[in-house]
Amino acid sequence: MEIILTTTVEGLGKRGDVVKVKDGYARNYLLPRKLALPASASMKNVMTQENKQRVVRDEKVKRTVLEQAAKMKDISVTIVVQAGDEDKLYGSVGEYDIARAVTEQGFPVDHNMVVLEEHIKLLGVYTVPIRLHREVEVPVKVWVVKE
Repeated sequence: MEIILTTTVEGLGKRGDVVKVKDGYARNYLLPRKLALPASASMKNVMTQENKQRVVRDEKVKRTVLEQAAKMKDISVTIVVQAGDEDKLYGSVGEYDIARAVTEQGFPVDHNMVVLEEHIKLLGVYTVPIRLHREVEVPVKVWVVKE
């Protein structure tokens, strides 16, 4: 069965791709979850038009994000925490803390934009990337200091 993906499906394709899958997979999984639509000539035309509009919209968003990234490139935030012996924190500094500190600097950032592999548990200086767009990341210097 030929279908048009309405969202990106890992291992299958990106949004707007026309792919061929087994009938059962399409009927029982993709179509009920609104991840795909049956591929007809009219639906292909509709998706082509939507893709053109989405590309234009994404470029506009990317331009505004790049402007914000240029303003944020030299930002540095300080987070004051309680720490014990050997500079170990009594808790940890996570995405919410970093997002709050960056927002206080005048750059509204959601915690989902902060890319941390694991929470910060020691005092020090860290470079944490902030993903403003799927293609744009800005490194932010985070100073974790003792209270």
